[in-house]
Amino acid sequence: MAQMILLGTRKGTILVDRRAGGWRARPIGHAGIPVCYAARDPRDGTLWASLDHGHWGPKLSRSRDGGASWQDLSSLKYPQGARYIVKYLPTPDFDPAAPAAQPEYKDATVYKIWHLAFGPADQPGRLYAGTIPGGLFVSDDGGDSWELNRPLWNHDSRGGDLSAGAATSENRWFGTPASVDYGVFEPGIHSVVVDPRDPRHLHVAVSSAGVLETRDGGHSWVGRNRGMLNDYLPDPQAEWGHDPHCVVACAAQPERMWQQNHCGVFHSEDGAATWRKVSQPEEGVHFGFAIAADAGDGRVAWVVPGQADAQRMAIGGGLFVARTDDGGKSWTAFRKGLPQEHAYDLVLRHGLDAADDCVCFGSSTGNVYLSEDRGESWTCLGHHFPPVYSVRFG
Repeated sequence: MAQMILLGTRKGTILVDRRAGGWRARPIGHAGIPVCYAARDPRDGTLWASLDHGHWGPKLSRSRDGGASWQDLSSLKYPQGARYIVKYLPTPDFDPAAPAAQPEYKDATVYKIWHLAFGPADQPGRLYAGTIPGGLFVSDDGGDSWELNRPLWNHDSRGGDLSAGAATSENRWFGTPASVDYGVFEPGIHSVVVDPRDPRHLHVAVSSAGVLETRDGGHSWVGRNRGMLNDYLPDPQAEWGHDPHCVVACAAQPERMWQQNHCGVFHSEDGAATWRKVSQPEEGVHFGFAIAADAGDGRVAWVVPGQADAQRMAIGGGLFVARTDDGGKSWTAFRKGLPQEHAYDLVLRHGLDAADDCVCFGSSTGNVYLSEDRGESWTCLGHHFPPVYSVRFG
């Protein structure tokens, strides 16, 4: 049974502990610093936070004493010669089918450490970090040093090896609005899924490009976007250019994967070889950012739907969580304990998690809700937290 919830918020890291009589939040850590992601390493209990310093740039912070103290680490850095093709925020008259202009190149720098993932028990020092502008970093010494995964960085879908000269292929990795606050419009890796059966088998999800898979520990990567649909592309079934918001897998059945996409909810039963759209817009299940998979049953998943695009808030002013128990064939909406009017919450892509019978989410308006009956009823852990970027059980 989960004993801790880690919140990454606009103003720091908040640890919420299960105690006799309920859950209680500790005083805030990293006070005043945006924390885009916070999680606990299940192998050794180390707590991790990705700090988004406005002045000093992104850094990682870790705690090996349960959050009593934190140690900031040197920032991840792109190696010399790591370049990428600059992307610009599309204008209203943008035509994605128009011939591309000559590429503009830029030396890479880390704008955001968007996601962290942990290796298996037999790789105790292995960690992964997904960044904007679309780099996957790997550490084998518990986060003391990091190395960019070059085969993914140099993938043909994003122009090839730019350190050797001009692009050798078209760049199909588009930008993510999540990077606009940094003054850029670049892609980002927000999901890293490690197969618990095979540490050499990983998936990453890129906003906005799609899902990629490696089966050889990152030496080669292939796109895994078959069956995905992007409503705003000239060809909705294009190989690249998709906008997954979050991708997760069932721990016990990792071939069962789930995706909350800009254009709907998708499910895979074959390890992302193919995807099937399982949205039910008539039930409100379609757009959103976050998704959580049950650890034991790959048919079960939760989403917190929202209004799409310009509004980006709870649907009709009422907040609800939807759960499927049959692989997305049907969805049940649960509202008990959640506000049903004047709710303007939006749950961001890392803002929902599940552990055993517990499900928890935090919102952009600083509300944190917990269910201990698999999402069927909810209690509020607090209305006055800073805007919540991530929620993870520890």
